[in-house]
Amino acid sequence: MRIAFVLALLLSFGASAQDADHPPNARMVVGSDFGVAPWMMRGPNGPEGFGVDLMNEIARRLGRPGVEIVDINFSGLFAALFAKRFEFTANPLNITEERAQRMLYTEPFFATGNGFIVRRGETMTGLEALRGRAIAVNRGTISDTWATANAERFGFEVQRYDTFPDSVQAVLTRRAFAAINEIPTAVYAASQNRNITVAFNDYTGRNFGIAFRQESREYRNRVEMVIECMKQDGFMARLHERWYGAPPAEGTSLTTVFPGFGPPGLPGFEDTPHTLTCN
Repeated sequence: MRIAFVLALLLSFGASAQDADHPPNARMVVGSDFGVAPWMMRGPNGPEGFGVDLMNEIARRLGRPGVEIVDINFSGLFAALFAKRFEFTANPLNITEERAQRMLYTEPFFATGNGFIVRRGETMTGLEALRGRAIAVNRGTISDTWATANAERFGFEVQRYDTFPDSVQAVLTRRAFAAINEIPTAVYAASQNRNITVAFNDYTGRNFGIAFRQESREYRNRVEMVIECMKQDGFMARLHERWYGAPPAEGTSLTTVFPGFGPPGLPGFEDTPHTLTCN
């Protein structure tokens, strides 16, 4: 009897702690860098983009009364998450094993890689074209990590900027030969500025996911089931077509529902079968 009482008390405490961090009757608060178009950007009527529509739909399906998006440079995103300035990330955030050691990810839902932006008229047939050049990256991103790890191998200099637009500006002003960002972000940026182009795409098998604090496991699972429903009912594919101008490739993580909760094979993954109830 005493054991059952203690167990019930612990479960009640866990639920109340989750409600405090993710209050069901309050707006859902998420964090993102607003400089990554078309994922998250400032429009004439407020934030807009793929990530904005995604967050609004997650909130709607969870029964939350709206969304508040905290604008924060990527370099400060994780510290703000751990400080509970928001509930989870809304950034196009790469899933890595190092990050998964510190935070909980949802399953993958967007495949990507490195897109290399150069001034129009410049060419790049492969990574060897970077030798002797300066490469601009958004500080703290996976592009920064890749550039740091490969600078010596390919013989380029790394320049770090606090925002993606600053890294593109470095290319336009000839301080850098190329700026690196996620392929969909790079392609969209080039479509909006005739002075730049994406000279080379390097698909690396990377995927985006949403990151939570370690103690938000139950809430992570709830959000992941919403994402799985969005994949299943075609919402994610329609969202991709709206913001990126084309349907996603067949068999990518944008339409594939993964088993369990979290990214398979990485820390935080739960091999827990579950049945979706979508609305």
